Amino acid sequence: MKISKIGSIAVLAMAVFACAKADTKVDYPENFQSWNHVKSMVLYADHALADPFEGIHHIYANDVAMDGFDSNKFAEGSVIVFDLFENNEGGGALQEGPRKLTGVMVKDSKHFSKTGGWGFEGFAGSSKDERLVSDGGAGCYACHESNVKESDYVFSKTR
Repeated sequence: MKISKIGSIAVLAMAVFACAKADTKVDYPENFQSWNHVKSMVLYADHALADPFEGIHHIYANDVAMDGFDSNKFAEGSVIVFDLFENNEGGGALQEGPRKLTGVMVKDSKHFSKTGGWGFEGFAGSSKDERLVSDGGAGCYACHESNVKESDYVFSKTR
């Protein structure tokens, strides 16, 4: 009986831990290209954030997030997507090359209290499941906190 109780407690603890970990993952935002297009921009090699963000940026946001760009306070459920492509220059034009990554921010203060209420994730290339963030978003948050705390940790502004 004693072993059974200990085994049950261990299984319960593992289940709770697994649920907690799953709750803090940021999902790939399907069909985000049909959301609000906030802006596009290009970072060249001499920009301070070029490593690792050199390229063509497209920023998208769901409807919930849109008021936050004016108020600098984003509502729970806001989702912002950063779609990054390589710069391809030639023939007098700058064009998108291959996708480098898709970055996602999700406002959910309950699940992401340690990172300013935001969940952070990056997906490699065009993958919807190859995750790039391995520290729970701490690295992303550190940069956002030191640079854009006053705008609820969001770099982008509407055009």
